[in-house]
Amino acid sequence: MNYFLGLDVGTTGAKAILVNESGKAAATASAGYSMFNPKPLWSEQNPEDWWKAVQTSFKNIIAGGIEPGQIKGIGLTGQMHGLVLLDKEGKVLRPCIMWNDQRTSGECEEITSKIGFENLLKITGNAVLPGFTAPKIIWVRKYEKAVYEKAQHILLPKDYIRFCLTGEFAMDVSDASGTSLLDVNKRDWSDLILSKLDIPRSWLPPVFESTAITGKLSKKAAHLTGLKAGTPVAAGAGDQAAGGIGTGTIKNGIASVVLGTSGVVFAHTDKLTIEPQGRLHSFCHASTGTWHVMGVTLSAAGSLRWFRDTFCESEIEEAHKLKSDIYKILTRKADEVPAGSEGLIFLPYLSGERTPYPDPNAKGTFTGISVRHNKDHFIRSVLEGVAYSLKDCLSLISNIGVDIKEIRISGGGAKSKLWKQILADVFNIELVTLNSTEGAPYGAALLAAVAAGYFSTVEEACGQCILKKEITAPLKKNLPVYEEYYKIYTDLYPSLKHSFNNITQAVEHSYTR
Repeated sequence: MNYFLGLDVGTTGAKAILVNESGKAAATASAGYSMFNPKPLWSEQNPEDWWKAVQTSFKNIIAGGIEPGQIKGIGLTGQMHGLVLLDKEGKVLRPCIMWNDQRTSGECEEITSKIGFENLLKITGNAVLPGFTAPKIIWVRKYEKAVYEKAQHILLPKDYIRFCLTGEFAMDVSDASGTSLLDVNKRDWSDLILSKLDIPRSWLPPVFESTAITGKLSKKAAHLTGLKAGTPVAAGAGDQAAGGIGTGTIKNGIASVVLGTSGVVFAHTDKLTIEPQGRLHSFCHASTGTWHVMGVTLSAAGSLRWFRDTFCESEIEEAHKLKSDIYKILTRKADEVPAGSEGLIFLPYLSGERTPYPDPNAKGTFTGISVRHNKDHFIRSVLEGVAYSLKDCLSLISNIGVDIKEIRISGGGAKSKLWKQILADVFNIELVTLNSTEGAPYGAALLAAVAAGYFSTVEEACGQCILKKEITAPLKKNLPVYEEYYKIYTDLYPSLKHSFNNITQAVEHSYTR
């Protein structure tokens, strides 16, 4: 039996999945690492922690009895936008500035001023945002000059792991789309933007379509991972595009929702489609010659994790005693609360927000608290607030003429029956669960299978491997409830925006006094 290995360099850990020729997952393994927040709005990780976690994950995959020679290809995916700077010898110069880092609002304004908002949309398909890579490069040039002067290579997280595996510098077009440096129509780096920003093109790796082979596993990496030297490594894709492959979101009319640390509504398009105000992302897809649009909620399942860590010590103890999943306990409590949480509404802007409000100063709030509310209400309101935020994304996609007939769901949150029901009710559309809920790493494995020649196209791979498993239909009784509360939800951010800005300034002042 031949196998293909998909690797996701995620926000909380590296996850590997082994998939056989028929598309069935044969094994999974993961290893975690930490995120650091040294200052307000900052998020960083150590790339060497990723590499150690990858080694552990790969070793655990083959510990189940798979012969390394049976693995015919490796596909890579991972968190997008993170800035990894290397010197001329390939050594990491500083911690990675991550996708959810919000320190670069000033640099975003500078880039927009130099290039022009309309030009940015036309060339990159997107407004430049604090989470993207280009403003992070400018920030390092401004504030860490010694680091910048040593820089010779710019990589994204998964592409640093590619370098560790193969010694090659490469990037795929979908991940490169999130740098604010790629011409998404030409599917290559924009010389105009690089010139305007004075970023050497030589620092950027060549870009490839996602099914291209970009290198082979080195002897050193084979020794460290337990895999076979010479195993081909595919270009892969950013986590959202790989998730689009992993859910079969490769045709018009199909959208996917990813309930991970961040939340994403993702739709395939045969032609480049740009939201006029830049409130959606328009990126190259991992399916050759196509594109996708997506809206992003920065704190989706991350909001529930935050609530768990901050307020649920007793539930964590209960889960430990019962040897149960803490999230099952939390969602069971939330299921006792009626739809709408009796007027308690949560804004999930714990890390700022991206869609539809590209605002690093946006803050999370609970609104409508009364003496009737207990912890169970708060849990459900978190689930509902994330659903409202994802509906914002879906509405924008519909407004630019992308007709959605089916939504496929994946990510850790997709394991919750209640959360899926809330989403179906808020969206008023059926949600489809698939035979694999692994999304991005599964998609990376399929890209590896195409790269290795076991499928002729991505479409063929998805058609043979991805199956519908379960449908969650909206509950009619909940539709008017959520329609009313969603309207109230959409009023909250505009009403609070000024206060959010003032809070940010007050926090900054407290650190400088």
